[in-house]
Amino acid sequence: MKSQILHSPTLESVKMVEKTIREHSGEFGKYQLWKHLPRKMMYQTFQVIIDYLAESNKIIFDRDRVIVWIWDPKGVKRALIRGVTVR
Repeated sequence: MKSQILHSPTLESVKMVEKTIREHSGEFGKYQLWKHLPRKMMYQTFQVIIDYLAESNKIIFDRDRVIVWIWDPKGVKRALIRGVTVR
């Protein structure tokens, strides 16, 4: 059974979480990262953003459940320019 989303994240909120993760990649788990956000947000909204970032392959969780930023658009662009194909 899925829980109902009470507060949908705004684009501004998603960008804030992305920036915080990039700055602290490999340092914090979910709860600690939430506490380090520059502005407060509901934890449920934060979890929706984290789920989205994981599903879109921008973040992963290491074996200790620490969040790591893995999205590298510049690297993808370089690979596309060189003609690298994904199989």
